[in-house]
Amino acid sequence: MADQEEEELRVALRMSMQNSPPEPKRSKPRDAGAPAPSPEESRRIQRELMAAAAEKRMLATRIASPSPSLSHSPSPSPSPSPSPSPSKATIDRNPGKSADFVRKEVNFGAKEGNSGLELSSEEANQLFSMVFGSGVSKDILAQWSNQGIRFSPDPETSMGLVQHEGGPCGVLATIQAFVLKYLLFFPNEIGKVTSNAPQNLGPGRLSKGQYVASDNFGSLTEDAKARALVKSMGEILFMCGDNKRAVIATLNVVGLDTKGFAKNEIVAKALEGLSIESAFDLQKILRIETHTSQTSALQKLHKALPVFQSRMGALLFLISALLSRGLDSIQSDRDDPSLPLVTAPFGHASQEIVNLLLCGQAVPNVFDGRMDLGGGMFLKGIFTSVEVGFLTLLESLNFCKVGQHLKCPKWPIWVVGSESHYTVLFALDTTVQDENELEERESQIRRAFDAQDQSGGGGFISVEGFHQVLREAGIRLPSEKLDHLCSTGFIVWSEFWQVILDLDKSLGGLKDSSGLMGKKVFDLYHFNGIAKSDLNGSHTTSGGETPVQRPRLTKLRVSVPPRWTPEEFMADVVVTSGPVGNESSGKDTEVTKPEPSQHAPLVDCIRTRWSRAVCNWVGDPPSIV
Repeated sequence: MADQEEEELRVALRMSMQNSPPEPKRSKPRDAGAPAPSPEESRRIQRELMAAAAEKRMLATRIASPSPSLSHSPSPSPSPSPSPSPSKATIDRNPGKSADFVRKEVNFGAKEGNSGLELSSEEANQLFSMVFGSGVSKDILAQWSNQGIRFSPDPETSMGLVQHEGGPCGVLATIQAFVLKYLLFFPNEIGKVTSNAPQNLGPGRLSKGQYVASDNFGSLTEDAKARALVKSMGEILFMCGDNKRAVIATLNVVGLDTKGFAKNEIVAKALEGLSIESAFDLQKILRIETHTSQTSALQKLHKALPVFQSRMGALLFLISALLSRGLDSIQSDRDDPSLPLVTAPFGHASQEIVNLLLCGQAVPNVFDGRMDLGGGMFLKGIFTSVEVGFLTLLESLNFCKVGQHLKCPKWPIWVVGSESHYTVLFALDTTVQDENELEERESQIRRAFDAQDQSGGGGFISVEGFHQVLREAGIRLPSEKLDHLCSTGFIVWSEFWQVILDLDKSLGGLKDSSGLMGKKVFDLYHFNGIAKSDLNGSHTTSGGETPVQRPRLTKLRVSVPPRWTPEEFMADVVVTSGPVGNESSGKDTEVTKPEPSQHAPLVDCIRTRWSRAVCNWVGDPPSIV
């Protein structure tokens, strides 16, 4: 009898090692009043359980062998863990699954080290509807499922991510901003960190003082760029997860443990003919892992880098950020959760997407804090300082007001928004944001004024709010100027600012008897990831110059003149033929008039940060579209 049992067990083990293992038998549940099983029944149940366990082990080992098809076998379920954003209960479509396994799927696989869990049908529907809405076109879906996260092969723009499709630029530009943070200001960190070393993705700051990064972008190694990308993605995802967790969405592709370049081939082959047209398509290919350890999250991102470099990369990273935040939390962040995050009709990333990746919350506005509309209604803005910032052309057109959190980030790097595209502006010198005494004074007055501005950035406040500004800023206006400003019942910033410029410093104003109020000259760089014709990098052929199709990197010289009104500057400045430089003190000081400003829409964006900026560049004007 014992020999027969052993033979049956060997047969079960051989069956479990077949290429297509059969579904293991399962005993029917016993009735509450059923008698205890006989010894033979107990041995039969034990054999079935052992066979099922052997099948499960063999299935796990098969993951290491490459396969062009997507695997639909269920992954080993992790132990349940509470999720910061619990999902609604779902109906189990497979009666063979236990209720405990369903709960583990809903929690996005909170145990680390698993091979990824499938979203439930309800979660996939909620995710797809939240991102694309109900009437999304196939063109928009194609844009978002055909954009990988890849660096430019061009040496001059090798630090930049290339965009091939319209739409996902908001995701790419934000990742690009964080990548530049690591490449420019933490070169030693990305050069020597090993994958098994403890990681620190928290907000970074170099020691106080000037730091000027190198502009030799062609010298960056592929390994350094890959590390910067992985750390950037990890930092963003943990920020979205309140620094408690990072949810990583990858593809249901077997063979990703393969070493070498075969990973890219495996992913590319698995994606052949795949299109995303519905929530079911997403559910079929997505696999979700939740990490509470930065080290394990970075290791997973590094291993899954070929997936994020594939044509699904931008969409997968957006999904990862949304799930890290939690779908319910995303909806509560928004002012109007009924609208899709990808805007129609062109499929652009909404401001909610960009803000989520910049500050960890999918708020729709760019001002600081929140705006009270009365009656218990308010609009949500940015509530905390950020690592990299945001500027927009829409502010120069008076459609919005970017607050100080986004305008003055910890690092001199900004995502730049236009009506239809996102690009990146950055400086190599950390001191470009440093303020002198008078700049700090202006910022103090402006913050006090904006705190009383309930017009949505319109630049006017009530008389009562104006008196509060004067008290907070320590400004003592002569009675005639005070009466004049308050005569209309509201105070406009531009009129108030003119009074401040003409008010002596002893009264809280900014008038300097020396006539010199500081001048800045610095360089900014602008990167546009869309490959465009570039005459500056053209090749000479027998038929003439042939423009090169590549991303655009433009260097701008920015000069911020002294803090005079334009009328004072044109009337009082003495023009010399000498080079532009810093001023010297003295009664007979001569100040050079800046070169005529070159203009492009980007200059208008820069002037929302440095209001009197004069910009010059060589070659084609920088493009923000």
